[in-house]
Amino acid sequence: MGFKEKLALKYVRTKFQILSFFSKRNAAEAAFELFCTPQFRNTKELPSVFAKAEVINFHFHNYHIQGYRWNKEGIKKIQILHGFESSVVNFDHFVQLLIDKDYCVLAFDAPAHGRSSGKSTNVMMYKEFIEYIFKEYGPVTNYICHSLGGLSVSLAMESTPHNESFKIALIAPATETPTAIDNFFQFLHLNNKVRKEFDKIIEQKSNHKPEWFSVVRALQHIKAQVLWIHDKDDDMTPLRDAEKIKQYALPNVELVITEGLGHRRIYRDKEVVKRIIDFF
Repeated sequence: MGFKEKLALKYVRTKFQILSFFSKRNAAEAAFELFCTPQFRNTKELPSVFAKAEVINFHFHNYHIQGYRWNKEGIKKIQILHGFESSVVNFDHFVQLLIDKDYCVLAFDAPAHGRSSGKSTNVMMYKEFIEYIFKEYGPVTNYICHSLGGLSVSLAMESTPHNESFKIALIAPATETPTAIDNFFQFLHLNNKVRKEFDKIIEQKSNHKPEWFSVVRALQHIKAQVLWIHDKDDDMTPLRDAEKIKQYALPNVELVITEGLGHRRIYRDKEVVKRIIDFF
């Protein structure tokens, strides 16, 4: 972290300390807004495979969404779902491989990400977004998901009619939301009193406690075949959260553990990509 980044972080931490001194609730509300606001927007030049795509634009709630479709008449539909502060452009290396298997490939930048509009979003919005795509451009029976996309599709599948023929590849999914909040609070040096108010905000907005937002919990209600790939060195969503799935011995879920790939390199690793393509 450079000097400017350290200075900015110190300013934000000081701001929250002052807010929490006067009002734990106000500090929690500001923290929730920051938690839902990507600090980076990926708008890098489109990879060459995107030149072959049909560009799709539509409005979803107050967002303008941009997405892409390849091989419209493919025998099955598959959707690529990116993570927080990411974009579908990062998954270009999957597209041609899927087209070669005669898949219709769908890829949309989520609200507040990539070339879609908006400042902030949350997992409930992402869940609704996936459900909207399923209804308007589906039915989608296959998914490749990274990080927040993995959590979101897990929640979406709970309420989407599906069967054992559906397939989901989870790549380093954002497994347990309480863990993400823990890391966020440690980073900002926020205390437990603010945390209690933060958790109340989540429950008031969604009618669910933070622990409900869990891949492990959701998978217990999903019939789809699931390939879950997670790395030992993931510093964003720890392996210990992913390994909780083992205790349920779900016959439709296969957990594959890699090493040395972390949270982001994992979806570009050649062996991981091959494993996922073979799965489909």
